[in-house]
Amino acid sequence: MSVIVQKYGGSSVADVDKIARVADRVVATKLAGHEVVVVVSAMGKTTDSLLELARSVAIRSAAGSAGASDVAPPRRELDMLVSTGERVTMALLSIAIAARGHDAISFTGSQSGILTNDRHFDARIIEVRPHRISDELARGKIVIVAGYQGMSYKREITTLGRGGSDTTAVALAAALGAQVCEIYSDVDGVYSADPRVVPDAAHLPQIDLAMLAEMAESGAKVVNAQAVEWARRHRVVIHARRTSDEAGEGRETRAAESSFPLGLRDQTESRDGADCNRVPDAPAPSNGTEPFGRVRAVVGLPRVAVMRVSAARLGEVLERAASLDVSVSDVVALDDAALVHVPLLNTPDWERSRRIVASEFGDDAIDLGTFAMVSVVGYGLTEPHGGLVVMKQCLDRLDAKAVCLSAGPLRLRATIAQEVLEEAQRVLHRAFITA
Repeated sequence: MSVIVQKYGGSSVADVDKIARVADRVVATKLAGHEVVVVVSAMGKTTDSLLELARSVAIRSAAGSAGASDVAPPRRELDMLVSTGERVTMALLSIAIAARGHDAISFTGSQSGILTNDRHFDARIIEVRPHRISDELARGKIVIVAGYQGMSYKREITTLGRGGSDTTAVALAAALGAQVCEIYSDVDGVYSADPRVVPDAAHLPQIDLAMLAEMAESGAKVVNAQAVEWARRHRVVIHARRTSDEAGEGRETRAAESSFPLGLRDQTESRDGADCNRVPDAPAPSNGTEPFGRVRAVVGLPRVAVMRVSAARLGEVLERAASLDVSVSDVVALDDAALVHVPLLNTPDWERSRRIVASEFGDDAIDLGTFAMVSVVGYGLTEPHGGLVVMKQCLDRLDAKAVCLSAGPLRLRATIAQEVLEEAQRVLHRAFITA
């Protein structure tokens, strides 16, 4: 029997009725002749509610003391707290499946053999030992696993960062040799932009994992970036689907490792200047290879802190950030300074960390505030077709002054004010994709 791993996000298991529908789909997969492992997220907005509860307790308990409004709960205790959300879901789904006459058993991340490093709140999986899962599958049971969590080599409960249930699912699929990893959410796959922000975003029926990795790292929410990294490393095929679609019906996105880009648009005209209502054209190469400038998506990432750091002390600041468990993304060096970007999604104690860095480094590490990053993702973006010029001109027309611009073969990126992020995504999508 082939193994199929299914992952259901928070919106898919938000209430009792939705859990019942997920149970029906899981049972149908089992009856189709598969061994089934199901990874679940916390119900609805449970994780957000637990984080807010933790912050409220911390602030109220510190009332009257200096800096009380910026107090941050310890990351270890946050992991202990938020990991309960997935445990509730796993038990309820197991109960629902049992009520349908099928044997099911639920496991926490640690019981499933998910071993991580010793970081809290954004840990990384280092090994998977799914022995208990394999044993229960051999007994004919459906196995339900709490996503988003694991256990460090110090035997501490850890969580994997936002979207970490995806990583749990893909890592288990790799360890179990699963036929496919199915990611279920409230959207029917991957789009060329967030369809809630860009109404004319195009559905992508297939995409290679290299491109999906760039999109995830840039802020796309359908599949977690660490999950895509696992899929690439172990050649796991991902199917992203909408939970509400009937089995075998509706659209999906298939993501797999590929030696060539899948389903790309050719852009072979040439022109002068830039027009924010058109795709930037590219000359056709003379050697018969794929054309340049093949854009796949426009992605936005809100809430990114930016610090200006003295070049002479950049190494010290990065070491201190690592010691504070602060994850850094882009570092752009200038002559005498560097801009350091810190995505805040998985940094719950940024205010505390920022104050520590400011007190230790003074004017050598200046907080410039919280910004957003918008990225154009595709192939051949540094080829001579003016993609970065088009991006700059589009942002200038929005009066979205870019604090930082960077370019690479798979991504163009700008750091801009948060309030213009959504409009910037729409304008860039028109310029690079829909025109």
